[in-house]
Amino acid sequence: MPGRLTGKVALISGGARGQGEAEARRFVAEGAMVVIGDLLAAEGEAVAHDLGDDAVFLKLDVTQEDSWREAVASTVDAFGALNVLVNNAGVLGAFTPIVDSTVEHFMKVLSINLVGAFLGIKSSAAAMRDSGGGSIVNISSTAGMWGVPFAADYTASKFGVRGLTKVAALELGHDGIRVNFLHPDGVPTEMVKAVGDDGESSYYKRLPAGRIGTTDDIANLVLFLASDESAYCTGQEFVIDGGMQAGDLQLMPRPR
Repeated sequence: MPGRLTGKVALISGGARGQGEAEARRFVAEGAMVVIGDLLAAEGEAVAHDLGDDAVFLKLDVTQEDSWREAVASTVDAFGALNVLVNNAGVLGAFTPIVDSTVEHFMKVLSINLVGAFLGIKSSAAAMRDSGGGSIVNISSTAGMWGVPFAADYTASKFGVRGLTKVAALELGHDGIRVNFLHPDGVPTEMVKAVGDDGESSYYKRLPAGRIGTTDDIANLVLFLASDESAYCTGQEFVIDGGMQAGDLQLMPRPR
């Protein structure tokens, strides 16, 4: 029985670990051919090797336009088309008050999280159009929906991805290219664990879902948006937060 992505070719930035790795594995399991783009060569090559002939790794610096051009060209050379782009690469940054932040650090976070997504869209659009259209999935964050104290750089970058997605959907729809984005919250990837959040805090246990999210949770939603099942969805935001926005968690009873 064909998979949900059979015959599709996907390029995933930041695909060497965390959410990107889970997406790559899910995509291949559903019949896609996947290019894993990342700066983490050892990790990326290991994932590609594990996935077999339907996956390849290439080095991708999302902040550099030339690197994106090469990645898109290599994807088409390897598999003959480009149908899906997942702008997954991102950094969290340090939690620092605005008054103590540096311009250099602020711009570094924006260059990866926001400019990286912009360059991915810009560089892949023509190849996607030539492939008959496709789907672009941008990974934002619940930090792209409200202010997060001491994370102005990260918050600003994710609000930017939100606006970028809306504009891209309007501009690329006539080429048959859909553009959507996700707002995950608190998935315990290596990036999140690096700032001390392992998902075991009582905060996550008080969510309606009763737990923190997993990389597989995110990959399943990305799969839906990458597939033809979401053919009438574009320019939309999808929140995946275990019910965090359903109400004030401070008013919820504590778990027993």
